[in-house]
Amino acid sequence: MRRDLSPAKGRVSIVSRKFAHRALLVAVVLCSGILATAQQQPIVLKGGKLLTVSHGVIDNGVLVMESGKINALGTTSSVKLPKNARVIDVTGMTIYPGLIDSETALGLTEISAEASTNDRIELTDEIMPHMHVYEAFHAESELIPVTRLNGVTNAIVAPDSTDTLPGQDSFVQLAGPSAAEMLLVRDIAMPLNFTGEQRRNESWEKRKFPETRMGMAAQLRQAFLDAQDYQQKLTDYQQKKADAARDKKPEPSAPKRDLKLEALLPYLQGKKPIVLAAQGPSDLETAVRLAQEFKLKFVLNHISHSRAVLDYVASLQVPVIVGPIYETPMDYERFDTVYSLPAELYKRGVKIAFASFDAHNSRNLPYQAGFATGFGLPPEEALKAITLNAAEIWGVDHELGSLDIGKTANVVVATGDPLDVKTDVKRVFIDGEEIPLTSRQTRLRDEYSTK
Repeated sequence: MRRDLSPAKGRVSIVSRKFAHRALLVAVVLCSGILATAQQQPIVLKGGKLLTVSHGVIDNGVLVMESGKINALGTTSSVKLPKNARVIDVTGMTIYPGLIDSETALGLTEISAEASTNDRIELTDEIMPHMHVYEAFHAESELIPVTRLNGVTNAIVAPDSTDTLPGQDSFVQLAGPSAAEMLLVRDIAMPLNFTGEQRRNESWEKRKFPETRMGMAAQLRQAFLDAQDYQQKLTDYQQKKADAARDKKPEPSAPKRDLKLEALLPYLQGKKPIVLAAQGPSDLETAVRLAQEFKLKFVLNHISHSRAVLDYVASLQVPVIVGPIYETPMDYERFDTVYSLPAELYKRGVKIAFASFDAHNSRNLPYQAGFATGFGLPPEEALKAITLNAAEIWGVDHELGSLDIGKTANVVVATGDPLDVKTDVKRVFIDGEEIPLTSRQTRLRDEYSTK
């Protein structure tokens, strides 16, 4: 029986509709002649090692991509090649599914030091669940091609963590003719940050609430209580409206819309997951109690310095997003506390995924997973943590995360193990279309290298 993943449960149909909507948009674009993005010809990758993730390794394999999907895969002797296919000899290469970064700021920032290029956070209020990443996502960011160069094809884009409820995450594909095409699931989850970073520690003259963790917890609790009250008012209004229609009486006045409270309702109803970020044991336990008080579905995030309560974490039976793995340990911790966290979680049966928590260095995602293998995480589990595990956590595993027939053809061809820093990515396919391995850096290199 498949393990129950709370974030994915009940959302497969929603995500399926998103992918279907996206396919419809592509069809409209093609019919209008604006931009042809659909795969025009079957593509065959022949002779490489297939890391399927879901069902082992296939040596001397063949993978067929057609109409943006994986149409067939297996050994060279078992797969019939389609007519008129473009056959690419990848003998000696390794083929694996596109990597998934479970938290980035891609499309929200360009130059960190230049405020006008940053759309990561709205600091006018601590509680901003009605902020939507998709409304700020910049599909033309120069950081996206850089990320693709290392085989990352999909990512969660999240607001900065300076607010406790900073807005809602989006799940994106890192290629497409526009932001509308790249935004696969617009409001896929909502961060709830409880690390202490969210305290308002301005000068005395400008002090704002909350200044303490007590204040943070109280403010969050009040927000969820207000949302519950708002839901009850909506329910009462619908009942009164139905009664008025039945009794042929004037329709009652609808409650005034409150976007902030409205945005919280799908999470209070368990339709979408909270991404609950904490680092130390005390913050973690406080945040989890709060989530349980309101029966929120949640995924744990960071928990980098919660080694002492990993058995408690395992008992929660929820996935954990780990990283950045290079974080410095606290003074009271062993040198390898953060490095070995993925392995310790895996040993306890916890499903993990890796995240870069960055935009400029999202390309280093596979190296975080590789680094964890040096501290006890099995290599096959490290690869799953940036492919299939991530897809399952976000409810898109029916489309992404492994090399399986019928899944979206997001495929990477590289010179070796994806977790090895010596490996070079040679080809990247998204929706079955080969994506040029170019970026601003490669263009500058080519322009000036001969001068």
